[in-house]
Amino acid sequence: MKLRRKRKPPLIPMNAMSDVAFLLLIFIMLVALINYRREVKIDYPEAESARRTSAEKNLEIWIDVSGRLYLDGIPAESAEGSGDALRVIENAVGDAYQNAPDTRIHIIADKNTPFRNISSVLELLQILEYRMVSFVVKNEP
Repeated sequence: MKLRRKRKPPLIPMNAMSDVAFLLLIFIMLVALINYRREVKIDYPEAESARRTSAEKNLEIWIDVSGRLYLDGIPAESAEGSGDALRVIENAVGDAYQNAPDTRIHIIADKNTPFRNISSVLELLQILEYRMVSFVVKNEP
């Protein structure tokens, strides 16, 4: 006489599922930080007309009310350890042009920034003969 064994359904260990979910959560949080964009708190100037540019291949030069320069949200003085912010920006523009000649420079200045602070950056870009420069203004709906 043959005896039949009862087949039990396979058990899925549920305690490993919580570990997988936790690791997935950590991975998503780390990936979200990679695309983090640093910004300087400024009051954007207004313009009568504006044109959108692509968000790819941009080098952002921020100028706050006191005239401090930032390169992609990082203070330009501390970027290379030197005290001359214009020299840091000059090196960054040169590197950006060598790596990708179609890089657009965005100048983002507070609307209360004295023009002499903006003028120094514009003179540097003029000496470097950089032609793809945009001023970022407030977007009015």
